[in-house]
Amino acid sequence: MPKVSTPKISKASAAKVEHFRLSLLQEADVMFSSFIPLKITLLDALLQDEAFSITDTTSLRSPLEIPIPDPPVPEDEEMETDENDEDEKKKKKKAPKCGFIKSNEKILTVVNKVKPEIIALRETILTVSCWIQHLIPKIEDGNDFGVAIQEKILERITAVKTKVDGFQANINKYFSERGDAVAKASKETHVMDYRTLVHEKDEAIYSDLRVIVLDIRGFYVSLTH
Repeated sequence: MPKVSTPKISKASAAKVEHFRLSLLQEADVMFSSFIPLKITLLDALLQDEAFSITDTTSLRSPLEIPIPDPPVPEDEEMETDENDEDEKKKKKKAPKCGFIKSNEKILTVVNKVKPEIIALRETILTVSCWIQHLIPKIEDGNDFGVAIQEKILERITAVKTKVDGFQANINKYFSERGDAVAKASKETHVMDYRTLVHEKDEAIYSDLRVIVLDIRGFYVSLTH
């Protein structure tokens, strides 16, 4: 059976790879000794922050500057045969225009606190994943058990990365769906359910954002074990 040729790299390239490896090991050491414990402490404090301690979610509702049309008057409900009267009735029933509709400032405050934590965790995951891959010994060294354990850890980290990517997707989905609900509420001004839907979206994302912070903290804690 022919031998598998090993790719050759220059001494200069090998030195750069070794420098990267040592830098990675040093970065991982700092991460586990100081960065991650500090992150856990900061996330604990964040969860105690006033913005994350709202128990009455109805207080999150922001006023929708969407005019509510007047109820129909009896004469509007009568059947009209004259074309001019019909045009006049349409003008009366036309929904009032609404102006600029702001986002929910309370939710934006929470989102702006959570997004940097998502980014920081994603970068931490990439660093830890790369660090573990450099630690995995060659199978031919006879350490199959150690390899299996580290590969299991990598699988777990990959699963967490997928979940973290979903955090940002959920935030994007909230803005998209809330925007649709606001658009419908401003168009169908006589349908109160669309206004209620906007408030429901705000209350739901607030709960989701708090859970995201809890998950991020939990992952950092698991890395210390």
